[in-house]
Amino acid sequence: MKLYRATIEDYESIIAFYDDVTTRTPDIERYARWQKDKHPTENGIRSYIEEGSMYIYKENDTIIGAMAVTMYQGEDYHAIEWSKQVQDNEAAVIHILAVSPDCQRKGIGSEMIREAIRLAQTHRMKAIRLDALASNTPAHKIYKALGFEFRGQQHLYAENTAWTDFYFFEYND
Repeated sequence: MKLYRATIEDYESIIAFYDDVTTRTPDIERYARWQKDKHPTENGIRSYIEEGSMYIYKENDTIIGAMAVTMYQGEDYHAIEWSKQVQDNEAAVIHILAVSPDCQRKGIGSEMIREAIRLAQTHRMKAIRLDALASNTPAHKIYKALGFEFRGQQHLYAENTAWTDFYFFEYND
């Protein structure tokens, strides 16, 4: 699999992709709690594209997977007891990973995470992290199977969830 760095020309297609994922993924409101126009947002996706952090996976010119991989972590990550103490610009973080409902349960999401790990290693990141809602138990299983360890929990506010618990994971290489 090859991930492609998204460009602004991909913006409309990426928005349509996330709208489709949000609309058609079974139980998304139960696990990830994504909502159209609340998370992921058009402005957030545009920002990831503009900073060069948005990646897409295409099959026959159709986006079937997308995610953001930032080469920095935000303040929400400071309160967690990580196994590796690193500066914000030394930790890669995987965000808004999604696979088309037509292609789920085929290992694409796992392969995308492996590609994100390789990408972070290529950029010489010292840590690879991510977060997920506490309710997103299917995602937790995938992360653990790929070598991520649960490192902590925070009660945070997000537009699509209001106040809720987030679990934080770190890749154990």
